[in-house]
This record gives sequence, structure tokens and C-alpha cells, in this order.
Amino acid sequence: MAEVALDAVRRELREFPAAVRELSVPLSVPYLDEPPTPLHFYRDWVCPNRPCIIRNALKHWPALQKWSLPYLRTTVGSTEVSVAITPDGYADVVRGDRFVMPAEHRLPLSHVLDVLEGRAQHPGVLYVQKQCSNLPTELPQLLPDLEPHVPWASEALGKMPDAVNFWLGEAAAVTSLHKDHYENLYCVVSGEKYFLLHPPSDRPFIPYEIYTPATYQLTEEGSFTMVDEEAMEKVSVWFQGPREGKGCPGSRWTHWLQIWLSTPVTVRPRLFAVRCGLVRCSTCQPCGSTMSSSPMPALL
Repeated sequence: MAEVALDAVRRELREFPAAVRELSVPLSVPYLDEPPTPLHFYRDWVCPNRPCIIRNALKHWPALQKWSLPYLRTTVGSTEVSVAITPDGYADVVRGDRFVMPAEHRLPLSHVLDVLEGRAQHPGVLYVQKQCSNLPTELPQLLPDLEPHVPWASEALGKMPDAVNFWLGEAAAVTSLHKDHYENLYCVVSGEKYFLLHPPSDRPFIPYEIYTPATYQLTEEGSFTMVDEEAMEKVSVWFQGPREGKGCPGSRWTHWLQIWLSTPVTVRPRLFAVRCGLVRCSTCQPCGSTMSSSPMPALL
């Protein structure tokens, strides 16, 4: 009898994630035709950690009309930016028993644009992906093209963004499964970006391991080596996921504004796609491919 009861418990646990999705995760992501009020945004999307796609949220931003590769080349082409470089496009990735971070070089943005357009070659995959408010610090010339924050979101969350980031990458650029301690807003100005999101009920099925930190180094011959960060303690990470996504355990109400240009974009919490818009991912559990754990809201 004990074994029968244990089998019943195991069966219920296996079926639990599907039941949770039926109750709390929509099969399709709802679209809003205009930005919500701060109260509605907080009540309907932030608190329940549910996804949405919001149209007409940023159409007043000049960046949506102005930003293109030629415009960036003219405006900030000579500016050096921090660029993550990996052999295969996977940054912050598990390789064996190592958690490997990308090599980081300072390159003129025009060189990154040349690589994206096929005018130049560079070893590995390039990705402008800093998370330390690199838009105002590295590319302040672009600030007049957009608002420094999204007013209704900032009011809902009770604070201004801690960071405003500019991301620019090739189609091969992929961020591994992870979680963020932030409420995030994503605006895709051009291109496509893919998110794979896991609901909190998936947590027991996501491997969580301890890895030795390492960093890719690019040699003069153009090959990559892994160098252990011996001075650093071992770090805990979520096992690598397939594509892009993000998640936030929301320990405090704070958020980032991420701005991507010419990245592969599609947003989905399991089965949904979005093109060019502002995407918000809020969750309190590990996330999908790069960020969230519950279904996710977005804005077009």
C-alpha cells in the first residue's frame, strides 16, 4: 500500500506543472492596444506575474524612426563600447564543470556594425550586452532619441530605472537560462529577440548546480581559451537554456530598461512570439532562457 501511495504522489507531482499552467499561465499572451495606467499595470501584470504585449507604447520615441545601422554609424560610430565576444554566441554559459563568461573588448561601434553588415570579420560572435547602464555612460549621444524611463511603469514600480542598457547583437547571440533580481522592461527597436519563459512550477525540474567561474580569452590567432577565475568563489547558476528570455525574483521593486537593436526577437512564455516592442518580464522564480519564470508581458 505504501508503494501505491508513493506512486500516486509521484504522479501528482509530475502532473503539477501542467495543472499550474492551466490555472495561471495563459495559452496565448494577451495584447493591449495602449499602455495601461500605473494602477492597472501593477494590479493586472506585475502582481500576478503574467505576460502581456502592449501595442503603441513607444511610438512617440524618435528612436523607433531614427535608429538604423547607418544612423548609428553616423551618430556614434567612432565611440568605443564594451563588447562581449564568445566562440559560439553563448554568453555566461555552462561548459562542463565551468561557468564561462564572455571575453570583453573595447571596440568602436562602427566595427561592430561592419561585422553585422558583413563588411568585416571578427573572431567569434559579438554582442553589446552590458548591464550597467551602458546607454547613458557609453552612448549618451543617443539619449535624446528616447525617454530615460517609461513613466507609467516607473510610477507603478515606485522608482526610476536602476540601469538603462543598449544591446546590439548578431542573430547567433544567445543568453543562457538565468534569473534577474529586477523588474525588467524590454524595448526591441529593430530585429527579433526570442524569449523562453518558465513558470515558477518548473523550478523543481530545472537543474541547479555549483560551477567554477571561468572567462573566455581571445588569442592573437583568433581562437578561444577558457581561463579559470581562481581568485573567485564558486558560483551557483541555473543550467543553460536554449534561447533568450529573462526572469526576476523581485526581491525589491526596481527595474531596468533594456534597449536592443538588430537582435533576433521573438517573445514567448512557452509558445508566443512578439515582434519589435517593449517587453516586461516579472517573476519571482527562475526564468526561462535568459530571464523570466512566469508568463511575461510585452509592449509593441
